[in-house]
Amino acid sequence: MFANYHSHTTRCNHATGTQREYVERAIEGGYRVFGFSDHTPYPFDNGYRSTFRMLPGELEGYVRETLDLKAEYKNDIDIRLGLEAEYYPRYFEAMLKMCADYPIEYFILGQHALNNEFDGVYPGHPTGDEEVLRKYCAQVTEALETGRFLYLAHPDMINYTGPDEIYEKHIRGLCATLKRLHIPAEINFLGMIDQRHYPNPRFWKIAGEEGVETVFGADAHAPERVYRPECEERAMAMVKEYGLKLIEKVL
Repeated sequence: MFANYHSHTTRCNHATGTQREYVERAIEGGYRVFGFSDHTPYPFDNGYRSTFRMLPGELEGYVRETLDLKAEYKNDIDIRLGLEAEYYPRYFEAMLKMCADYPIEYFILGQHALNNEFDGVYPGHPTGDEEVLRKYCAQVTEALETGRFLYLAHPDMINYTGPDEIYEKHIRGLCATLKRLHIPAEINFLGMIDQRHYPNPRFWKIAGEEGVETVFGADAHAPERVYRPECEERAMAMVKEYGLKLIEKVL
């Protein structure tokens, strides 16, 4: 792998290790570009406190530490400063305004909840409800249309268990949007390591047919997961099997 743009820090409350350890592992693995994209804080206005993302007050420290490492390791690796964000329409512009004070280079779209996380549905739960599938595709499509996202992380997180023809109807439309906007979709290594329901062959078959561009993402929540050659080998096999166009560097 030339580049990885999807890695986290302990600020999200479900990752381990220091940022320095992530960088050292990336250098060991031969990366030329390494991006931190921890879960973005969201300025919720109803007293809700998220448990899987950094708080607004932690953003400055995240930026400062990442930039310090970028300067320290500038001769060894190109470190990029990003964030992984959901698209919550009610709060999206406020989130962007909050982040505008910092030199954030990119956002990855990782849609972990439909509607909002405090009153919505987690799309990774198995469901045969077509409405959940439809809403996932609609909310992700609306997010992509904002032009704010570098790529779509774990696009196959939606865990629809119903008929193939219904799945294809909605996912093909999403893939057509990705193709039209030239926004890549990520083959997610965390899903491989944890044996989750993604990467999903149903999604990637359609993505290949629609000509969707593809990136690899470690989605590392621990330093030892930054570089996993067995995941890269499996992902390359998927690229060949489904005729995907692999983009090594997107930033």
